[in-house]
Amino acid sequence: MAQSIVELRNVNIYQGDTLILKDVNISVDKGEFVYLVGKTGTGKSSLLKTLYGDLQLTQGEGWVVGQDLKTLTWKTVPFLRRNLGVVFQDFQLLTDRNVNENMKFVLKATGWKDEKLMDDKISDVLEKVGLKTKGFKMPFELSGGEQQRLDVARAMLNSPKLILADEPTGNLDPETSDEIMQLLFQISRDYNTTIIMATHDYMVIKKFPARMIKTELGKVWDNASIELS
Repeated sequence: MAQSIVELRNVNIYQGDTLILKDVNISVDKGEFVYLVGKTGTGKSSLLKTLYGDLQLTQGEGWVVGQDLKTLTWKTVPFLRRNLGVVFQDFQLLTDRNVNENMKFVLKATGWKDEKLMDDKISDVLEKVGLKTKGFKMPFELSGGEQQRLDVARAMLNSPKLILADEPTGNLDPETSDEIMQLLFQISRDYNTTIIMATHDYMVIKKFPARMIKTELGKVWDNASIELS
């Protein structure tokens, strides 16, 4: 039986007092790759923020990597995020420290203590994303594609069950974009990692087809088709 990594039932998502998405029902299994599509302002980001505990779930039921979203507090959010990786469009790298130090910062923030274990983990993950020789480079010395690979590597540090990727190809040229997509699909396949990727790049979806969930008119439509947009 497939293991559910994300489960939302009859969920209403609010930003402040404004209802953004109504009656959301989604189930995403272990190892699945899912696109989250929809026009800007239709609730994609609000849905992602709910999944990683940035927006409190107040109505409906939701579980992400085994954590009950409704009972999340500032004390338990770190436990959720240890099983989660987030990849941002604008990288959000620490510009004042090198690649290795960027990675170590994340490990320390999620409770790692042993220096040797941290160094081994960083080396292993950088190799997986093709940045093995770049550990001592500063972020500004990396190309856009390399910075995005570093962002993916950072998301993989705690061997997460789920990676949430928010427009990870948004700032990349088509060739680099293809490389990042191949990397994400490879991670999903090789490590049985669930990936939910928000995008509005339909060229990417056509080239790398997968299940689509769409935000539109205040609702979430599962198994949407590309023609819907």
